[in-house]
Amino acid sequence: MNKALLGSMTAAEQKLVAETSRSALAELDEEELLALHTRVRRARTKYVTVYRRSARGAVVKRGGRGFSYPKNQRDRDKAEVFETALAAVSRQVAVQAGRSAAELKASRLEAARQGGSGPRQQSSDVRSEVPEQSRTPGARKTTGGVKRDASSRAAGARRQVQRDARGSR
Repeated sequence: MNKALLGSMTAAEQKLVAETSRSALAELDEEELLALHTRVRRARTKYVTVYRRSARGAVVKRGGRGFSYPKNQRDRDKAEVFETALAAVSRQVAVQAGRSAAELKASRLEAARQGGSGPRQQSSDVRSEVPEQSRTPGARKTTGGVKRDASSRAAGARRQVQRDARGSR
């Protein structure tokens, strides 16, 4: 990273970038990494937005994108710094998530080996005890043909479009 650019950042921005160093990321757990990821993403989005807005305004003022490009270097560089920081945090989040998944899988396998608290199979008569309201709905009643049902839905949609068009005039 450019030392001059880092020197021109605010103290809060410098601290945020410092928190994304490899050694600092190694000390964080998954929840802290996710919180850091959110903060870095917000900073990156802020500078990308600032860059785009000022670039859009400068095009009209200077007469073209090529003329306005050099005037917006600092915001573009800040956005790039935060994009790099976000990538580092994202990689570390992925590593932590992989570890958590492996630990969870190992604990489930161990519980299954011991015959512990794994999911049990339901017998067929348990399903009949489930109230009718909590069951997922099955096939809908039809008028006798898939094509006829589709045609009826399409006709209803066309009528709705006509009604909406009348109301917006």
